[in-house]
Amino acid sequence: NVFQRNDENEGTTLVERLQSVATQGFKAITYTEAVNLLLESGAKFEFPVEWGVDLQSEHERYLCEKVFNGPVAVTDYPKDIKAFYMRLNDDGKTVAAVDLLVPGVGELIGGSQREERLDVLERRMREMNLEPEDLWWYVDLRKYGSVPHAGFGLGFERLVQYCTGMENIRDVIPFPRYPGHADF
Repeated sequence: NVFQRNDENEGTTLVERLQSVATQGFKAITYTEAVNLLLESGAKFEFPVEWGVDLQSEHERYLCEKVFNGPVAVTDYPKDIKAFYMRLNDDGKTVAAVDLLVPGVGELIGGSQREERLDVLERRMREMNLEPEDLWWYVDLRKYGSVPHAGFGLGFERLVQYCTGMENIRDVIPFPRYPGHADF
């Protein structure tokens, strides 16, 4: 029975793991803290770790599986590695973004507060070599008034992968399509 299978990463059954996640709070750290933990770990990674570079799956999984032994939310990413529409934090270096990382998968949810301040939005666009005129329809959403708001995306297949304990995401995709195996 897959739900009674022992989860090697956490030494519990899948049901026990889900109950634990549902009843315990998630750990939360900033991106800067995550980078420092990875650098101080002494672990060898395929992709180098340094502040200002996006975390790779191996880094995300290390944080969940080796450091925290469970889900962790990473917040306040560097502005240069995130989209122009993410709200700039007061430090001027990071944005109000969050990724929820889970063991065995890595990033499950990615979200951010959106930039509602028109002047900051246009400045961020220019910093990223985007012309506000090319995205006039988006700028207009802020030009005529906006409120603080946020959004997120959840990887459904990743959620199913985490809940079922499957190792390969291909085993949980309802309508698989990959090169050479998808009829169009």
